[in-house]
Amino acid sequence: MARDSERVLIVGAGLAALRGAEALREAGFSGPLTIVGDEPHRPYDRPPLSKHVLTGAIPADATTLPGVGALAAEWQLGSAARRLDRQARTVGLADGRILPYDRLLIATGTRARPWANPHEGRLAGVFTLRGRDDAAALRRALAAGPDHVLVIGAGFIGCEVASLCRQLDLPVTLVEPGLTPLARILGSTVGAFIGAIHEGHGVALRCGREVEWLEGRDGRLARAHLVDGSSLAADVAVIALGAVRNTEWLDGSGLSADPGGVDCDARGHVLDTEGRPDPHIAAAGDVARFPHPLYDGRRVALEHWSHAAAQGVHAGRLLAGAEPEVAYGALPTFWSTQGDLVVKSVGLTEGADAVAITQGDPAAGRFVATYGRDGRCIAAVAVDSARWLPAHAELVEARAPFPPEDAATDRPKRVTVHEPGFP
Repeated sequence: MARDSERVLIVGAGLAALRGAEALREAGFSGPLTIVGDEPHRPYDRPPLSKHVLTGAIPADATTLPGVGALAAEWQLGSAARRLDRQARTVGLADGRILPYDRLLIATGTRARPWANPHEGRLAGVFTLRGRDDAAALRRALAAGPDHVLVIGAGFIGCEVASLCRQLDLPVTLVEPGLTPLARILGSTVGAFIGAIHEGHGVALRCGREVEWLEGRDGRLARAHLVDGSSLAADVAVIALGAVRNTEWLDGSGLSADPGGVDCDARGHVLDTEGRPDPHIAAAGDVARFPHPLYDGRRVALEHWSHAAAQGVHAGRLLAGAEPEVAYGALPTFWSTQGDLVVKSVGLTEGADAVAITQGDPAAGRFVATYGRDGRCIAAVAVDSARWLPAHAELVEARAPFPPEDAATDRPKRVTVHEPGFP
């Protein structure tokens, strides 16, 4: 059990950090608790940034997470962690401050992957979307009524932004090197169904294409040039090329960390480069890479809201000594709102060797796709069909045979198995 005389330091000030801090207090820890964040803001909710904030329904500064004000903690915001000294048990910040700890929670999360050319990325009109300030800046640009919006990358964020532009009646082109939107995440079979829905809403899709460079005029974005020699005029571009995990500050610390995340054991303690757990350090959220029991101990790092919340609670209790023997293995869940299209998933599609439509009909825009691997259900994705997802979650948790064998309502009379179509 963490003694009240010990100092607990949480590096990161997002959802996982907040839930970890709350769990520490709820488990009875009443000692010094410090939370470090590179942004000047206290923990805020990220999902509304690409949805309600961009439409203007709520301001960016209205996304602060509930419970922040009631938490007994010292906040050290606006300066990122730069190094970890495990021997001295200190964390050095970018502004030169040195913070001591007895127990440490690493929850540094991710940042948006920038445009490869820094000069082009600094053109006025070029945006990424990860933090609260990003969303506020992009909202101002969209509210000004740009002539044409370019979204580069058709992952979940790219699709959300593109569909939101159509809600705002803005012309938008979505450029994606894969065969379909969401191909890397859901495969091109399901991605094609979702792409057709977006095209029906007026999104101009250019799949199998890649932007080579961005042209500026007088410091502002004017045109995007594609690898195939074509180009298109755009005065706003949103770079949606995925995320980068914030692990650089751990270089030289002796912990097992790389751009894919910081490694943890099954309980949640961080591993050193020799594979030994450090009982004083845990990790949670997007940055944590851990063996998931549902997938035979395969190491995964998840960028899901529900995962950050659940693993944050687990890590907080672990550091407090409240759950010393419990492995973390919550079923991964995710959701995305793309205009009037709601996509929800359970499980991990990665590694699937088959997919089948097991509820509804893609032609109607409402369906569930179930993913299989080696004859077992490993994931399910519901498109405007959330009411069917709990039953599919049970199949995934039970590692039920694939394709599902029961005769459920609205299940196609003949379930056809397809190749998922991952890149």
